[in-house]
Amino acid sequence: MSDEALLIGAGSAPSRLLLRYANRHGLVAGATGTGKTITVQGLAEGFSAAGVPVVVADVKGDLSGIAMPGSESARISQRWQQIGLPVPPFAGAPVRIWDVHGESGVALRLSISELGPQMLARMLELNETQEAVLSLVFRFADDEGLLLLDLADLGTTLVHLADNAKDMGSRYAAFSRPSVAAIQRRLLLLEEAGGTRFFGEPAVQLADLLRQAPDGRGIVNLLDARKLVSQPRLYSSFLLWLLSELYETLPEVGDADRPKIAFFFDEAHLLFSDAPKSLRERVEQVVRLIRSRGVGIYFISQSPGDIPDTVLAQLGNRIQHALRAYTPGEQKAVRVAADAFRANPAFETRSVIGELAVGEALVSTLDAGGVPTMVERVLVRPPSSRMGPLADAERAALLNEDLLYARYRDAHDPVSAHEVLSQRAAVAVGPEHPGASTPPPAIRVPRDDAPVSRPAPRGRQRESVGEALVKSVARAVGSSLGRSIVRGVLGSILRGR
Repeated sequence: MSDEALLIGAGSAPSRLLLRYANRHGLVAGATGTGKTITVQGLAEGFSAAGVPVVVADVKGDLSGIAMPGSESARISQRWQQIGLPVPPFAGAPVRIWDVHGESGVALRLSISELGPQMLARMLELNETQEAVLSLVFRFADDEGLLLLDLADLGTTLVHLADNAKDMGSRYAAFSRPSVAAIQRRLLLLEEAGGTRFFGEPAVQLADLLRQAPDGRGIVNLLDARKLVSQPRLYSSFLLWLLSELYETLPEVGDADRPKIAFFFDEAHLLFSDAPKSLRERVEQVVRLIRSRGVGIYFISQSPGDIPDTVLAQLGNRIQHALRAYTPGEQKAVRVAADAFRANPAFETRSVIGELAVGEALVSTLDAGGVPTMVERVLVRPPSSRMGPLADAERAALLNEDLLYARYRDAHDPVSAHEVLSQRAAVAVGPEHPGASTPPPAIRVPRDDAPVSRPAPRGRQRESVGEALVKSVARAVGSSLGRSIVRGVLGSILRGR
């Protein structure tokens, strides 16, 4: 490692990734079992050592060992000898583990408002008509100064609009009971899949993902995605939201001497699988524009063919592990991978891709002039941290030492759309109805012509309608949720389209 570059490995010469061009994004590809995880681990600890915070999805749990020092072995010593460098000191990186389910890491939550209608529609697999209805819900909340924080807020607002849209003028005339019912059914499925824990407060603050350790190293933020990856829409939507927030929050820096954050998107094919053309175009746009904010995005997948050509063309740093080509589809993937490199006259790239051993890769990075280097056959360096997952006791100890664990552990339930609209309904019905202060007591799957009513979660304090509305509006004005809620996927960068 140096102050200017990360060591990837060595072939005929050391192969390095220049930090000044790390925001030009990259790709780590290869078949299962060829060494992608170890390569990503080495890159992550390299960025950390250079003072760059890292966000990486840990899909299999193997990356958690980056928190602990590695240990010497004959195999590791031999690899460093082949690379031509002495074995460096073994050390773990500063690590923070996050978990959407709040079970094996710091609880990671989002508010419904921050996610936005289009990403939420994709997560719920809604059609265009249903997405339009959902957008009206966000418009209404924005107009009324209501906070949409959790699923209860969204469900209550849906019901309120379904019952009152006809009395609210042409602005909300598109509301229909069949669409509301369909959305409610999807919300019920999302709730059963753990969505209740994912949406709410306290929501994650970007500043907590951009931290450095006291010694100046960047913190490696591991997203424990072992369960999350089984819900691909939820997984990809969260990571897209994070990219959007990084773009909106970070200032323009151009090409700095190193990125502000490195972002690793594992199982990248989930982002593009079944995605409509409009979403792909927007992902392409954010990949192109976010590098000026000092963000480097590294896609991890089995084949470059998993990434659309328009996105692939923007990935300047590429590491390709072995691909096996037994079927016509696999042979096509090899051709795509080989053609993505600048050719090296010393070997035939297509042939070498199938010959690479575990821990070997074809590498091309940007040189000092920003031009892709000729592809080289490289032995990837071993990480200095442990290769393998943390034990349960080690993970627990790491969490107990993390100050953010206590901050995010317990969900808060501030006054938001659910409380405000419930109290409006209570006032409209009048005190002569003893059951008017609370919504119906159960969730039920709706008919197409009858939307579901949501119960009030236990423990919510009741206030007057005036107090609730004042607090809601004040909160919206004073926080990031006060931004215009009706926006395109990936935030304000799309407003001019």
